[in-house]
Amino acid sequence: MTLTDKKYFTFPGELLLRMLQCLILPLITSSVITGLSSVKSRTPGRLGPWALCYFATTSVIAVLTGIVIVVLIQPGRTPRVTAAPSSGERKPMPTVDAFLDLIRNMFPSNVVTACFEQYKTAYSKNATVEGIYLTQATESNNKAPIPGAISGVNILGLITLCIAFGLVLGRMEDDGKPLRDFFKCLNQATMHLISVAIWFTPVGIFFLVGGQILIINDVGGVGRQLVMYFVTVIVGLAIHSLVTIPIIYIVVTRKNPLRLFVGIVNALTTALGTSSSLVTLPVTIRCLEDNLNLDQRVTRVILPISSALTLEGTALYEAVAAIFIAQIYSVHLDAAEIVIISITATVAAIGGAGIPNGGMVTATLVLSSVGLPLEGITYVIAVDWILDRLRTVTNVISDSVGVAVVHHLCRSELEACGPIEQHLVEEDKESPSTRGSNCLSNDD
Repeated sequence: MTLTDKKYFTFPGELLLRMLQCLILPLITSSVITGLSSVKSRTPGRLGPWALCYFATTSVIAVLTGIVIVVLIQPGRTPRVTAAPSSGERKPMPTVDAFLDLIRNMFPSNVVTACFEQYKTAYSKNATVEGIYLTQATESNNKAPIPGAISGVNILGLITLCIAFGLVLGRMEDDGKPLRDFFKCLNQATMHLISVAIWFTPVGIFFLVGGQILIINDVGGVGRQLVMYFVTVIVGLAIHSLVTIPIIYIVVTRKNPLRLFVGIVNALTTALGTSSSLVTLPVTIRCLEDNLNLDQRVTRVILPISSALTLEGTALYEAVAAIFIAQIYSVHLDAAEIVIISITATVAAIGGAGIPNGGMVTATLVLSSVGLPLEGITYVIAVDWILDRLRTVTNVISDSVGVAVVHHLCRSELEACGPIEQHLVEEDKESPSTRGSNCLSNDD
């Protein structure tokens, strides 16, 4: 087949990538705003702060674990380049300017342009020129930095805005309800559209993978890379699930984590079979309440939110996949780009919303955040079906331990409110004006 024939062959796969690119931005923004606003409005007392603290910490640790392991193992490194990067040659830039650009992109001057443009320092002998684009100046350490821009979604700026927007909406209570309902409806509509696009996935993936096979010169080398990638992800998930999270549980609660793992065995097997933390949610709630005797005022508030917002396994997978694909294309990632991958993978996991193959959908955002070719995702599709199940197990473990940790930290407040049956009787006797107490209620 000629190069033109190969390009035509991958056309259905290109349509799949374009559909995912079109839907991922509204999915991420609506998920972040809806999730953060609901955390504030649905978690009274100290439940919200402790939950946010735990899940933010574990998400960051998961991403860092994945990055360290993939850098050490380097599953995508080969003596020669297996495929040519479609994004062209990448030129290095000074580390200071790279980090300054990272901070600048977190605070975009224009929200509209942030949807398709990123700030990037350019270099010119005439430092007084403003607004010049990167393609109009050559990069060199001997030239003065000037403002520049490159095409691509400024995901850091949009995420920063969405986080601030969601936190403010949560504090507005009833005044912010119309906007909260709007973003919740937008999120649900986008999820339905994603589900429609997922139906086209088998066809799109067939032509994407087929097109990549046609241009691969060393199939055996790519096979070895894929095996090493599979091992890398499993090692990362195992370390996070069996080492990091149990250590956090032991340090906070001073209890044996084996008892907790035994109590949620049914939830773990359900997660392995369904590959969806949302589908596993009812089983997880039942295991925590019946087997571990956790208060339902904690489980039924924290678990629904954490199942949709905190997907540490997915975040770890996306970070590893992005660096693996960069290694395959022999693309060097500097420190600033590693930071971008870390932040984007952590937040993009929110958009997965616990759906099967959600990690594959949001991985396109992580790749585009550092300019990696989206067709590189075809290299990891072959083993994604089993890794998706293992990621879900990791998510369920983290959610369960998080609920147990928050329950332990809030035990004094729960005891002050009394047993839940007594609390519900007292609520029925209260007037509407006195129901806004600080005690944990079961309304949510």
